[in-house]
Amino acid sequence: MDVIRLLPDSVANQIAAGEVIQRPASCLKELVENSLDAGARAIRVLVRDAGKTLIQVIDDGSGMSVSDARMAFERHATSKIREAQDLFHLRTMGFRGEALPSICAVAQVTMHTRRQQDEIGTLLEINGSQVQTQEPCQCAAGTSIQVKNLFFNVPARRRFLKSDQTELRNLITTFQHIVLVYPEVAFTFASDDEVIYDLPVGTFKQRIEGVFGKSKNKLITSQLLEIKQQTELVTIHGYVGKPEAASKQAQQFFFVNGRYMRHPYFHKAVLQAYTGMLPAEQLPPYFIYFDIAPESIDVNVHPTKTEIKFADEQSIFPILSATVRAALGKFNIVPSIDFLGGDIEIPVSDTQMRANAKVPQIHVTEGYNPFTRHRSITEQGERVSPHWQDLYEPLRHQQTAPEAPHYPEPADEPRDESAYIDHPQALAGGYIACVADEGLMLVHARRAHITILYYQLVSQLQNRQGVSQQLLFAEQLTISADEQPVLEALLPDLRYIGFELERVSSTQYDITALPSVLGNNNAEASLRAILSRVGEGDANIQQDIQQRIALTLAQSAAIPMGKPLSEAEMRDILSRLFALPSYRITPDGKTVVTWLSAEEIARRF
Repeated sequence: MDVIRLLPDSVANQIAAGEVIQRPASCLKELVENSLDAGARAIRVLVRDAGKTLIQVIDDGSGMSVSDARMAFERHATSKIREAQDLFHLRTMGFRGEALPSICAVAQVTMHTRRQQDEIGTLLEINGSQVQTQEPCQCAAGTSIQVKNLFFNVPARRRFLKSDQTELRNLITTFQHIVLVYPEVAFTFASDDEVIYDLPVGTFKQRIEGVFGKSKNKLITSQLLEIKQQTELVTIHGYVGKPEAASKQAQQFFFVNGRYMRHPYFHKAVLQAYTGMLPAEQLPPYFIYFDIAPESIDVNVHPTKTEIKFADEQSIFPILSATVRAALGKFNIVPSIDFLGGDIEIPVSDTQMRANAKVPQIHVTEGYNPFTRHRSITEQGERVSPHWQDLYEPLRHQQTAPEAPHYPEPADEPRDESAYIDHPQALAGGYIACVADEGLMLVHARRAHITILYYQLVSQLQNRQGVSQQLLFAEQLTISADEQPVLEALLPDLRYIGFELERVSSTQYDITALPSVLGNNNAEASLRAILSRVGEGDANIQQDIQQRIALTLAQSAAIPMGKPLSEAEMRDILSRLFALPSYRITPDGKTVVTWLSAEEIARRF
């Protein structure tokens, strides 16, 4: 009996959909790219429930005839190529003919399409690869496709989708990858009837500004330098960030022939140009576009088409690095002159500078001795400084400490460190030393403070008992469109911990109160750090999200590294640290307490 048989088209399409359509963002990408290939100059995207209920793409492109509309949903049916040789001369976004049949295999699809020269359009309804309706209809020129109930017939795949917050961020990210390449096309993106992007036709710089707006309260385009280089091998153009625009979560994009790509090798070339200019762990923003002969690249590597092979990437590497370095060199050497107003800085000689220099006024406190500790004294005796006391006052009412992420405790160390805190000594650099019979105990003061605050903040989040302090003047927080769903999802937890925010627009909020532990720290900077940390990876478990918020806020509120501490302050921080259930390792796995044994000290002599 024969056991090998041909799979039905509906089953084959579902299998193919597993690679091509992985989540709502994959569906959006394929539909918008089809619209661009159809010559659209205005594209609208509408989604509901982060694309799980509805993804609709409306364009004013060329539209389709009756027969083309039906053929478009057949596997490997495409208008982009005719033979294998065409793969080496691709100028279109799509070419495999797999996207539409894969989509209709796992969703309910409705399409209205009409060519400009036709008076009547075509309506097509497909449910899980089964054509339900095909009939003439009245519709605008172009194509409108509705994808409803994605993965309705593949429940296992639907259960593996992430939270609405995560899926919406993926949709927005995919949308950004496309719109940044086509400033000559107008785009609109709306989620649950709220317009997130409304991008008119413009230049590349205007499109970047329209997508990302402000960064650190400055227009992102004001922090960019233009790059441009044309060679026989490749043409490179776009923008790179000034060194001061660097951040841990910088916007970094590569595009080749109108297509977004990931390329670690070229990323290294860009970083090489910034050698010696960036702080540790900071990355520069860049928007770099490559124009290259289609036969010199291979886009048919992965279903997502974001991994692209170059025939001669070793030659492009130095060209790219030199182009970026040249732009940075011009920025550092040539003074910027503002012709729109303001004073122009004119270089002066050293003699002029000395003649015009003012003698600095230095206030001297007589009797100050830097070798004695200065403390605030009250009727009750010695106490910590007011700032330290205010920062620690909430800890005096701390409830039962919650569990922290588990990290292995250091081995072979005394367990009762609390017995050695009576006479702590401050070491330069922000460390606390305590002498014991077993040796020398060393404590990292800032990390100890972070650990204490972390437990307090997680407890407040879990018990919804955060302590707020009202701001006399509200601080303004401006976020990007892809951060907006993250912030909206975090608002309840932020309120529990002490933040109060009032929404002004879809990307603008007023901060009217902040957690008391922050003291005089910048509330906007703390919120941006929280958004950045929560946005890393997929944090879907509420407990994990709360831990990320607490850790970020604790790091913002903790004492700075190297801050001088009085003896009372050191005893206070040590006693509270050792009262925690886990204190030798910070919540993110860094050492807080370590020991130098008597034997180890002896060996050094």
